This record gives sequence, C-alpha cells and structure tokens, in this order.
Amino acid sequence: MHLTGETDFQAAQAEQAVLGAVFLDSNILDEIVFLEDRDFIREQHQQIYRVMRWLEEKNKPVDITTVGEMYIQHNRQDVSISYLTSLAESCPTTANAKYYAEIVRSKALRRRGEMLGYQISALSREDFESDEEYFSAVESMVAELRPQETGKMFSFADGRRDYFSHLLRKAEYIETGFKQFDEWAHGLWEGWLFVSAGRPSVGKTAMLLQRILGVAKAKKRPVLIWSQEMGRNQLYDRMISNITGIPYGRIKNKNLDVREYARVEDAFNELEELPIFIQDSSGVTIEEVRATAKRFKRKYGKLGMIAVDYLQIMKIPVKKGETRATAIGNVTSAAKQIAREMNCCFMMLSQMTRDSENFKKPTLAHLKESSSIEQDADVVEFLWHDPNDTDKNGKVVQQFIAKGRDTGINEFRLLFRGWKQQFEELPKK
Repeated sequence: MHLTGETDFQAAQAEQAVLGAVFLDSNILDEIVFLEDRDFIREQHQQIYRVMRWLEEKNKPVDITTVGEMYIQHNRQDVSISYLTSLAESCPTTANAKYYAEIVRSKALRRRGEMLGYQISALSREDFESDEEYFSAVESMVAELRPQETGKMFSFADGRRDYFSHLLRKAEYIETGFKQFDEWAHGLWEGWLFVSAGRPSVGKTAMLLQRILGVAKAKKRPVLIWSQEMGRNQLYDRMISNITGIPYGRIKNKNLDVREYARVEDAFNELEELPIFIQDSSGVTIEEVRATAKRFKRKYGKLGMIAVDYLQIMKIPVKKGETRATAIGNVTSAAKQIAREMNCCFMMLSQMTRDSENFKKPTLAHLKESSSIEQDADVVEFLWHDPNDTDKNGKVVQQFIAKGRDTGINEFRLLFRGWKQQFEELPKK
C-alpha cells in the first residue's frame, strides 16, 4: 500500500486516543460500536480492541489491569503493561473519543479501498467460468469494504416524522390477476419472500408464469425470472398458450395452422411490450441473483418481482462443517435480504418431501429442507390436488397459504387447465 508516513502517524495517534479513552471510561465502548478491530492499522491495537470487546461481552471490567491479565494468561509479550498505561496517559479526556473513532474508521476505509484495487486487478488474471461469476466476485469484494453498520434505536419521537410520511404514501403491493387472492392479501407486497411449493403435476411453473404476467401488466416494472430446468422457448410456449388458449401441445410440437400462427405472433407482440426478463441457465447462485437485480434496479429504478424456479437446484455451496439444510438456509436468508434491498417480492419455487405424499394436506414440515425456509419466508404456499374435489373442466388444485406473516392463512380452489397452462379461481365450497 502506498501510504505516507504522516498518514500512518495520524491513524496511530487517533487509535491511541480511542483505546486510551476506553481505559479512562469503559462506557465509551457503547459510543463506538461502529468501530471494528480491522479498522486499526497497528496489529497490537487490533488485539487490544478485541480483548476489550471480549471482556465487555463477558460483563467483566475493562481496564488496564484486566486487559493486561489477558495478555499474561495467554503468554503474549507483544504488549506490556507500561504500553497500556501510556495509552491511558495519552488521552487526557474522553470527550472526543467518538470523533477519534470516526477518524480511525475513515482512514481504515481508505486503506481497504486501496488494497481492494490491487485485489480486483488480481482477479482479472483468474479463470472464471463466466463474466457473471467475475462480476459477482468483484461485487462481493466491494461489499466487504463497507463497514458492518449496527442498527440504530429509535424512540417514538425520533420516528414520528417518518411514520406519518409512511402513512401518507400509497400502500405498495402488486396485483397478481387472481381476484380472490388479491382481494384477501392485497396482492404481492414489496419486500416479501414468497415460497411456492407443490407436488408434481399441479402446475407450479404455470402458476408462476401466470402470476408473472399479472405482475408485469399491473405495474410495468421489470420482472426477473431464473429458470433452471426449462429453456427460454419452453417458457415462451407456456405463456403464449396461456394468453391465446391455443393448446400447449400444439405450440410445443409446432403443429399450428396459419390462423394459430398469427395469434401466436400477436401474443408475442403483447409479451414484447412487457418488462419480463428470463435467464435460462442451471446452477444459479444467490450472489448472481443479487448482482443482476442490483443492475436492473439501477437501470429501471424499481423492480416488479424476482422469481427463481426452483430453490433446491440452485448452486448452493456447502462449507466445511455445514449441513445441506444450513446451506439452503443461507440462501433463503439472502433471498429475504434481496427482497428488502430491492423492495420487491422475491418468489421462489420449492420442492416438497417425498413423505408429503402420505398426507392428504401438506404442512410446513413438508417443505424439503424446511426449517430455514419457513422461518425466512413471509408467505408459504402449497399447491396440491385433492382427489375428492373434481371439476369436469379441468384439474382442481388446492391453494393453501400455510404461512402469511402479514396475511394469516387461507385456502383457495383453483381450476388448472393444463392443456392451455391456465389457472382460474373457483368458488369456495
């Protein structure tokens, strides 16, 4: 790093002032919670600060004696009691401790920024499978640069202005085109993680695509779809069948007459006007989803919806000592964060356990690798078929909202006309 001696000296002085202030009054630690040990330029200062934080967490006194004892217990000779004493003596008052801590962090950010430049430069020489993986690696490094901010506590007085501004803003939700659901839940809410699970052949993907059409038409905001099992043209076939009513099998088999071909072209023209974007690649990572969503938000301002079909076949790295369920939990937690950051609904399709086939009606326990999924999700929906509920016009699919953080639970009956990839709501029995 190309840091001047003067800069190093200023940083070291500020660090000494911060640590000295803590020795004078350990309550200063409550005022500088934003400061991380990595912010200190000197390794011995990093260690002292870590010891201070450890003692605080253990509800032990933080002073020269207790910090010194920790070094003696661990046979560390790199910091002496006389040096700890000199830190306290170098700080005549605690009044400016927060100001000095902000200097320490500011200089640390610039050091890390300079180092980041070298690391990004080195990345250009590494072998990535795709440009997207390279971008994800760069964005991950930049995210590491940002300080790990702690939340701020607000009193009612602090939050008054923001709350009444919030009340005056129109409620932000997006209608899906399913009238009964929209009237009950008020559509899909921004910031939701919506998990849709279903047994085979109940039309999970068809339901997702019909919702996507509804969302794209309602708000004209970008809808981003990651399809890992079906190619882009397969999704086009299904959406065009849904719009035109032309049998899906005829479109898939390219068995169209002249009039049907014209209707397909009209439908495609209609779809072309909608902000729907599809990526049809397998092994998608949650980092790739986040990076792409950020780019689209920067370009278009707001997103309508993010959709991934489906969770369990994403590329989910399992770290040493982790279980597969824990790794999936990391993905669903990140998906929830993305929904909040992008301020849109994140819809994720999920598998159900084989054991669910032995039960008439699914429960949350039937989500495959379920514990973290059900915790992170705002809404969990099950699509399933009850053989006792039939209709001559198609298959009756039960839509069970098993979890609704803002809505409660509910059930709906849907008629699935698989031959044209179309759902229709039925009256409740």
